[in-house]
Amino acid sequence: MKTRIYNSLFLVIILAITLNCANRGNPSGGDKDALAPKIIKSEPANFSTNFKGEEIRIYFDEYVKIKDLNKQLIISPPMDVEPEITPLSTANKYIKIKLNSKLENNTTYSFNFGNSIVDNNEENPFPFYKYVLSTGTYIDSLKVHGKISEALNREIESFVIVNLYERDSTYTDSIVYLKKPKYMTNTQDSTTNFTIENVKAGTYKLVAIKDNNEDQKFQQKADKIGFIEDFITVGQDSTFYNITLFKETIDDKALKPRLISGEKIAFGFEGNYKNFEITNLSKTPKNFKSVIIKQFEKDSLNYFYKPKLEQDSLIFKVTNSKKIDTFTVRLKNNRQDTLKIIDLNKGKIGINEAFKLNANIPFSKIDTKFIKLMDKDSVAISFKTELNALENTYSFNFNKTEDNRYTLDLLPNAFTDFFNKTNDTLQFKASTQKLDSYGNIRINLKNATYPIFIQLVDAKNEVKYDLYKTKKGIVDFNNVSPGIYYLRVLFDSNKNGVYNPGNYLKQEQPERVSYAKKEVEVRANWDEVIEFILD
Repeated sequence: MKTRIYNSLFLVIILAITLNCANRGNPSGGDKDALAPKIIKSEPANFSTNFKGEEIRIYFDEYVKIKDLNKQLIISPPMDVEPEITPLSTANKYIKIKLNSKLENNTTYSFNFGNSIVDNNEENPFPFYKYVLSTGTYIDSLKVHGKISEALNREIESFVIVNLYERDSTYTDSIVYLKKPKYMTNTQDSTTNFTIENVKAGTYKLVAIKDNNEDQKFQQKADKIGFIEDFITVGQDSTFYNITLFKETIDDKALKPRLISGEKIAFGFEGNYKNFEITNLSKTPKNFKSVIIKQFEKDSLNYFYKPKLEQDSLIFKVTNSKKIDTFTVRLKNNRQDTLKIIDLNKGKIGINEAFKLNANIPFSKIDTKFIKLMDKDSVAISFKTELNALENTYSFNFNKTEDNRYTLDLLPNAFTDFFNKTNDTLQFKASTQKLDSYGNIRINLKNATYPIFIQLVDAKNEVKYDLYKTKKGIVDFNNVSPGIYYLRVLFDSNKNGVYNPGNYLKQEQPERVSYAKKEVEVRANWDEVIEFILD
């Protein structure tokens, strides 16, 4: 009897254990690892002096890997040949830096890894780790502090590199285009402050670059730049430097032209197309004619000529504000383009806007008796036309009313192009909105120094409304489309009628820009009065 009781009790215990195990479910895996890896040691030790080696190893307490090294790592001074740093895609318990360049004598080097070192499991970063060594007997310990701001845009660029170029026998004004700096750092945090550390005493040029091509040099077409006009002396003061970043106006440059269709040669350019002059140097027949137009939405000037030539090439001289180039263009038996006319208003037209048409071949003649403009009630509207020859755009100016629809009918022969071809039957439509669907803004400016540009820009910094004022007075933006805008004033300090963004070689800082502290909300059928106190 006793045995049966013991056996039954044993079965109950086994069953309870089994059920308890069955209810436990899958293991949770424990708490998520939120700790950053730790450094155990470095070979040689961090902040070593008299360094003579070719390799550095940094050991961690767990497996680590490198992430976004190209964006995060800053080596100062930069090396002629980048070191090899591993592991990149795999994990290891140490990071190896293999030096591929001979280091300068008596120089302090720093390897700032940013947030690129992460653990293998959760990618917890080892934040802003910096390894420092010196090939001399001591570590340079001087610092340069400052802050980056933007000249024109509201939002300040991230990952701006800040450079010190030593003023020695090799220094030239164009050094930013040609050589890597002596010392560098970048702005990785949201404050846009920077600190260049481990600098030796000396005289330097302080320059900031938004290095979009990541070559540690300034390229005007791709990068932004900012600078301190005077050389700075490191070791004599503790000045906090403010650097304003700006995008230079691209220098004028002619690109190699080519024949792209029958009697049409495309001249590519960089810079301001209005500064270019194209001259044919080849011998041509007496009835030879040519016209140049700017290609719509392209950085190209199109050179049209007639009649078709039997010769195999044409020679051109292209002159701009910088230089004179000579080009030879090979001619081929290509087919001519067909005349295409487009509506630039895209179905909408403001009360004070013109109806605009653009064509791919130069306009040579307009015959208004083949053109009819009507409103939504089929009432004929009188109009005046104006040709912008270089843009190859015709503007139709007429009185418009709110909440109306306008139809522009072009019958054949309304337009004749450069090759004496005419248009087919075309129809374009555009509508105005009700005036109460717009808003109005009146701006009272305080502390303004004239002349100035007053602008409303969108979130992408695109100018939507723009006024130029030469003297004090009320500023009104009428019939503004509802939306969120940012109000800014650009100071025309040299009174040349354009905003000058700055130029490094000329050591010209950008003209002053002030943003209103609050965004502007434009609402339909609403009048807003804003007081803008300029900084």
